[in-house]
Amino acid sequence: MSASEIITRRRRWSAAEKAALLAEVAAEGGKVAVVARRHGMSESVLYNWRSACKAGAAVAAANAVEFMQLGVLGGIGHEVPAMPPAPAPQRSQPAWATEGGAGAIAIALPNGARICVDAFVNETALSRVLRAMKRST
Repeated sequence: MSASEIITRRRRWSAAEKAALLAEVAAEGGKVAVVARRHGMSESVLYNWRSACKAGAAVAAANAVEFMQLGVLGGIGHEVPAMPPAPAPQRSQPAWATEGGAGAIAIALPNGARICVDAFVNETALSRVLRAMKRST
């Protein structure tokens, strides 16, 4: 090996090693230079890892999905799951329309399922529900 020959080696870091080094940077109060010098590595490597980690966390937060609890009602042999109470309707309608009075409609299907709606039901939505219930029987 001659005096002018430079040997470089590229080290491969596992995800656990990267996480440990980034945790060490955080423990040092964000002093990347101190950690890089301690481990004989370039500061830019740690800066790049830290940037990638922050970008990955931002993407994960942006893609977070919230789920709501759903249940199937009226199944034979199945208990109805406990559901939180539905919020009160916000439209102005007479009390008799939602309390089983003159504007209420109750539809009992052959499979035992029951659909209750009031006079303000959307006809298109109701026909979709009835078609879906008919297909499930």
